[in-house]
Amino acid sequence: MPCCTQSKKLSFNIVHGDQSGKTHLYSFSSDMKGALGFIGVFLSFLSDATYGGPPWPYTYAACGNNSQNCGQYCSFCSQYQGTIMDCLSLLFEHLCLVKFRNTMASLNDTEWCIWGNVRGLYSNLSLCTEQISDCLLIPWPNPLVEETFVNIHSTFFKECPSEELRDPSPAIVFALVITPICLIPVMVSLVVLKTKNGDGSS
Repeated sequence: MPCCTQSKKLSFNIVHGDQSGKTHLYSFSSDMKGALGFIGVFLSFLSDATYGGPPWPYTYAACGNNSQNCGQYCSFCSQYQGTIMDCLSLLFEHLCLVKFRNTMASLNDTEWCIWGNVRGLYSNLSLCTEQISDCLLIPWPNPLVEETFVNIHSTFFKECPSEELRDPSPAIVFALVITPICLIPVMVSLVVLKTKNGDGSS
């Protein structure tokens, strides 16, 4: 029976079936900073579950860069039997969103609305999604990223007060409009008066 050692890093398992009817279990560990340790434990047995979409067409060499983390993302997605966007969603969930949600859960809902408390988390989440997308040669932002952030906002920030821009009061609008209108005849009168005085002196 295959075995593996467990590290102190966050770990998770992914189970999915391939087109041949076999089910595979993938075990991963992550330090939540983008490092993904591919352990690659395969357990094969007959299964009725099949997942739509062809395998990811790219190979390991088609990664966005040669970094270790990027290679591990691509290696996983090249063996994942779902679509590339399904694989991207899976990586987002376990490598980007878990840390964000856990940290947000440690704050109360009033602290969610203080930008200084969430600015770093928000920035790290954005950077995480961008790095993984770049590794898989998927344009960023993309519909999945947009959906991810819409869900984040609807979950954590929908109750935050927003300062909406309002139209100025009618009195202010009237003052801003009438002032230049009144100045025009005054300026014309001054020009005419100055012109007449100039003609008389010559």
